[in-house]
Amino acid sequence: MAWFGKKDPLQIVAFRTYGTPDHLYVRGRALEDETIDLAKKGPLQLLANSWRRFETDEIRHTPLRLHLPDGREVALKTDSHGYYVLNQTLGNLAPLAGEEGWLPYEVSFDLEAEAHPILGDNRFPGSLLIPPANAAYGVISDIDDTIMHTGVTSYLKWQVIANTLFKRAERRIPLHGAAALYHRLHKGRSGTGANPVFYVSHSPWNLYRYLEYFLQMNGFPKGPILLRSMATLLGRIVEGHIPHKEHEILNILNTYPDTPFILIGDSGERDADIYLEVARRHPGRILAIYLRSVRHGRKMRRVRRLIALEAEVPVLLVDHSDEVLEHARGLGLV
Repeated sequence: MAWFGKKDPLQIVAFRTYGTPDHLYVRGRALEDETIDLAKKGPLQLLANSWRRFETDEIRHTPLRLHLPDGREVALKTDSHGYYVLNQTLGNLAPLAGEEGWLPYEVSFDLEAEAHPILGDNRFPGSLLIPPANAAYGVISDIDDTIMHTGVTSYLKWQVIANTLFKRAERRIPLHGAAALYHRLHKGRSGTGANPVFYVSHSPWNLYRYLEYFLQMNGFPKGPILLRSMATLLGRIVEGHIPHKEHEILNILNTYPDTPFILIGDSGERDADIYLEVARRHPGRILAIYLRSVRHGRKMRRVRRLIALEAEVPVLLVDHSDEVLEHARGLGLV
């Protein structure tokens, strides 16, 4: 937001995404820089940061350019909410990726003459995961109340609101043992693997940097972070009339048709319904479903009834990360 006629510099936030050796799937958003410092302390600063996350000044219908490390460039354009998406077959991408499959790139504003200042040198970094061909399996995980204490089952979601507005990302408490568990799954049975880990949440893209910072500060494996736009915040149905989270998970499975997956969520919202539906749509692709228990009797009873009807895929309700580790070890996954 500009104050007293002063224009905030433009910036591009490139979201972590994923692709294949011959296909790019890139997402991000062009915004005015609101100078959010995630390390700042104090309730007023935290409240100001929260306001800036949601009071965004998006840069609409603006041309951008993606720059690959080998010199190739691709033209992009933001939509009416400042988002951009590139879903394009390009080829010969694997040689550009590092040891664990991360391909670095940059995005810039493609403007010949622009009166509005641009942050830095108009080069904004991003990264895209191309999972190694020898990955034994992938992990798709929820965030809220699965790896981060959120309070999605609290009355009127008051705990979610309080945590989001008044807690710094590094002060948010990860569920005990979650980071170590995800690293074990990431490294696989050999201990030297690079199984991809995807983080999928109902949270809006406005919280992307907050969640990215939380995952980094708490030592979780680096992985694509897939959120949703504020336009769908009040309704969870997207393309194809399916929930946002299910849509994202199905996209991942369709992108890697030869890779089996582990699904990790919680029993507080609709993870059980979504994961079981995904398993039915893709028989033989889901190795196990792990659901963290929540303190909500009615929700837990409903989830137990759903699980009781599932005969094809191992589904485990867990209280601790060690239970997941023990079960995964029994399946030969770690």
